[in-house]
Amino acid sequence: MFQLFNTEEKARRGEFVCAHGTIQTPVFMNVGTQAAIKGAVSAKDLKDIKCQVELSNTYHLHLRPGDEVVRDMGGLHEFMNWDGPILTDSGGFQVFSLSGLRKITEDGVTFASHIDGRKIFMGPEESMKIQSNLGADIAMAFDECVENPASYDYVKSSCERTLRWLERCKSAHANYNALPESTNPKQMLFGINQGGTYEDLRIWHMKETAKIDCDGYAIGGLAVGEETQVMYDIIDAVEPHMPTNKPRYLMGVGTPSNLIEAVARGIDFFDCVMPARNARHGKLYTWEGSLNIKNEKYKRDNRPIDPMCDCPVCKSHSRAYIRHLFASGEMLAMRLAVLHNLYFYNNLMSRIRGSIEENNFSQFRAEYSEKLAGRV
Repeated sequence: MFQLFNTEEKARRGEFVCAHGTIQTPVFMNVGTQAAIKGAVSAKDLKDIKCQVELSNTYHLHLRPGDEVVRDMGGLHEFMNWDGPILTDSGGFQVFSLSGLRKITEDGVTFASHIDGRKIFMGPEESMKIQSNLGADIAMAFDECVENPASYDYVKSSCERTLRWLERCKSAHANYNALPESTNPKQMLFGINQGGTYEDLRIWHMKETAKIDCDGYAIGGLAVGEETQVMYDIIDAVEPHMPTNKPRYLMGVGTPSNLIEAVARGIDFFDCVMPARNARHGKLYTWEGSLNIKNEKYKRDNRPIDPMCDCPVCKSHSRAYIRHLFASGEMLAMRLAVLHNLYFYNNLMSRIRGSIEENNFSQFRAEYSEKLAGRV
């Protein structure tokens, strides 16, 4: 399922095979929370911008349109007309993001729906059932993402519970895959490392999680308010205890510089809403750093967003035109901006993969990590 082709220090160039395709790693997964990329981006568009993996949200699709509806429509792949790999998160992040609307017990979590306030219960078995109905290629284990900062004792207790939940997820996941009516009987399961910002808990939890055979392992609960260096320190602490023969996924991260730095620390999979969200507000990424396309100085700028970019947007439209669309409140502004930013991220990962293959990732990192964190 996962094969490494080359490494340069900790940076890894590999390939992960799943039911709906082969994923070249390192990879950035494009986030379509509700089976769509915000900004009017279609499944066909994803092909055009070199997307390898689409990511959708278990919690949101359970609420709307309902995971059983998606199942009856043939699963997420048929529903959204995307034939490539899909990963679904477990709903566990909502334990964090809906902290004012939930109650956690050993069995699972009771939510109040953010749509209509109705009570919803989700535990490991429920999460696995929903993800089985959705039919993604990769299902994430149900976990608790604790807020930072949190007390040591609470984080320790949460880690222990997340470990017990993983055991239940693995059992339920195997049962749902074995059903004759399974939407995707080859669905895989990734376990998730937690532990807040406490390195000893992170290491302990990763060691124990690795004892439970999963198809991949993720680091969760980062990029939720802690300093960037703290995130890097946690990755450095956890990575030596992650199985080398399985993909490593850093959840919810991040900026172009974050991706480069995390690849240097041994990470293979990434996702983040940031490039699409920033695009919808006019922040665009280039190989010289980011820019705010809404600025006055681009009013008569006939250059593409990034002269070094060959995305469909940069081939066809000027900075001046895209700035005009934003100033006029045209929906096309967001669409073009999102297409560009996601292409930039996908192309960034392609260049990272190439640099590892050619054993010059360290030079790529030295040239671009700091540059891409700055502004044009």
